[in-house]
Amino acid sequence: MTKKIQVLAASAALIITAFSNNASAFANYTSIQDTTKAPVEKLAPNNSYSPAFAGQTRIAGTKTKTALDVKVLAEGLKRPWGITVLPDGRLLITEKTGTMKIVTTAGKVSEPITGLPEVNSGGQGGLLGLTTDPAFSKNRIVYWVFSEKTSTGNLTAVAKGTLSADEKKMENVSVIYRADPAHPSMGHYGGRILVDKTGNLLVTTGERSSLETRPQAQYLTSANGKVLRITKDGKPAPGNPVWSAGAKPEIYSYGHRNVQNLAFHPVTGDIWTAEFGPMGGDELNLVKPGKNYGWPTITYGLEYSGAKVGDGIQQKEGMEQPVYYWNPSISPSGMSFYSGSMIPEWKNNLFIGALSGKHILRLVIKDNKVVAEERLLADQNQRFRSTMQGRDGALYAITDEGRLYRIAKK
Repeated sequence: MTKKIQVLAASAALIITAFSNNASAFANYTSIQDTTKAPVEKLAPNNSYSPAFAGQTRIAGTKTKTALDVKVLAEGLKRPWGITVLPDGRLLITEKTGTMKIVTTAGKVSEPITGLPEVNSGGQGGLLGLTTDPAFSKNRIVYWVFSEKTSTGNLTAVAKGTLSADEKKMENVSVIYRADPAHPSMGHYGGRILVDKTGNLLVTTGERSSLETRPQAQYLTSANGKVLRITKDGKPAPGNPVWSAGAKPEIYSYGHRNVQNLAFHPVTGDIWTAEFGPMGGDELNLVKPGKNYGWPTITYGLEYSGAKVGDGIQQKEGMEQPVYYWNPSISPSGMSFYSGSMIPEWKNNLFIGALSGKHILRLVIKDNKVVAEERLLADQNQRFRSTMQGRDGALYAITDEGRLYRIAKK
């Protein structure tokens, strides 16, 4: 069943009308989106920390002027987590439970693709991010991240395989990388993966959500709490930062808490990430090789108890400041830059799925600074897990509740 939601941009509010051939699914929605220049965040911050520079948080709001057509293409997906676009425009989607499916732009969902390695889907784990090889049309290779249970605990692993010609199974599967050390925790796996312009893989990890493992974000002997850069065979990629003896040569940047976002700017090619803060302090970062992004030494968030994290400091020499942060948290998950022509005012804007925020976040970025922010589909009451621009120029999004959305010009 396909739901269609027509979105009309009005000066005072965004009115969304949903209709379906199922009467019980019929509903009228009125967006809570702000249409003024005021910041979109209306809740009070959970601490009194001050930003390091103007515009680092609570920037002015903006509003899409283009009338939008929003469709729920599919429902009933099982905790979809990762999404990528195939050469023919169809979508390859991972489900946290350990399955992978292909969905057409008409909303037809395939049977699960078999042949994947077992995942530990407990807690925040499961089958996570994925991407296709640049030469997928010829070699049909897919790379993905998953949480793996080992004899010493759980860890973030990277695998690759070849999608069979009939698209029913993954062949020649191998686990090419494991981010050690493992730990019994079932949280903070990171989990995004992309192929960079040199043909190597960028992989994000988390610091595994334990007070015991938290310091590993600062340890160059640990792969946890990092952005990693590896070859397609899982080896440290050439051109990585040169670290001191004993450091893991696959580390690209460090000091991260839990990076579930990864995107390349369509013009500059720069690497952007967003990561979960503790209670408050979610971050947007411009990632540079060899840089330290501070966790857990500096943060704009608090412990969930309300206590300060460490010394309660937000700045320290030698540690990078986030380009932008959110307080209270929005829980930023998968994101993508928009480079299409269907909606020109969105050109080079960043779209982030917000889990606890329950919206799609649109950020307008100029000169590596956030200059405006908008919340889309906040009325849908969905935990948006990830976004992706389609071959048709529309924006696609998946939610923890199992929906696949298509957002296009009306």
